Amino acid sequence: MTQSETVARPIEIKIAKSRHRIDWLFWLGVSIVAMACSLAVFGPAIAPYDPTLAVHPPAVPPPPLAEVPGLWWGRITGVIDTPPYWFGTDANGFDVFSRVISAPRIDLTIALTANALSLILGVFVGLVAGYYRNFLTEGVMRVSDVLQSFPVFVSAMILVALAGRSTGNIVIALALLYTPIYIRLTRSEVLTQRVRGYVEAARAMGNREIVIALRHVLPNSLAPALIQASVTIGFAILLTAGLSFVGAGVRPPTPEWGLMISTGANQIILGEWWPSVFPGIAISITVFGFAVLGNALERRYD
Repeated sequence: MTQSETVARPIEIKIAKSRHRIDWLFWLGVSIVAMACSLAVFGPAIAPYDPTLAVHPPAVPPPPLAEVPGLWWGRITGVIDTPPYWFGTDANGFDVFSRVISAPRIDLTIALTANALSLILGVFVGLVAGYYRNFLTEGVMRVSDVLQSFPVFVSAMILVALAGRSTGNIVIALALLYTPIYIRLTRSEVLTQRVRGYVEAARAMGNREIVIALRHVLPNSLAPALIQASVTIGFAILLTAGLSFVGAGVRPPTPEWGLMISTGANQIILGEWWPSVFPGIAISITVFGFAVLGNALERRYD
């Protein structure tokens, strides 16, 4: 065995082990995202109470079930036959647990729809701006720079205030604000791909420039944008919740995490922490799942 083979063998063993190693971070992100998507589809159906109707007198909202152990004995003996308030109720009498598991339907719908629109528009504009270098594409990039120079949250508030407080307007506002991210990512990758040898080979075979851009350059330039999409969905969920918290998001009594936190924030000083804490935990776990998934995808395919 030669010296080069002796050195190469441990490297090959290390690469083989890394390929067969389980990426726990990736599967954790997949599990959290799958759970959030499942609740978005089935959450309102499996909720023990209607998330838009008051189920308890708002004067004295009961705490989570963990703080009322007598309820367990009451259900065993048959004295209490209604479903428990697992996370308590809020100041309006809504069941917090039902609203927490129903909120992903509106939050994920807004985040996924806005992200899909911004991804499609940003990738297309980034492809054109990177492949065709002229004063028009440079002007598009300067407009993109201007859009990115403003704070995202403030810009979203202004757009929603001007367009109207509705789910469709929130989606459009988020899509416009996140499009410049995909434009820059796609353009930078297209600038790298357009000088590769396969582009020259495709051009030598007589392919038109638009065919080369769409069939050859675009598929090889999608990876950064697709990896960023997972992280951007998490940002969109946070931004949706933030808009609802300040009163510029979805309208009550729609079950939405940011709106729930805003409703329960004034009650924390009275010791009623559960209306805000549980939706806050749900937001944190969901955004963490999308961020972890994006990080794992970047490490795997970069």
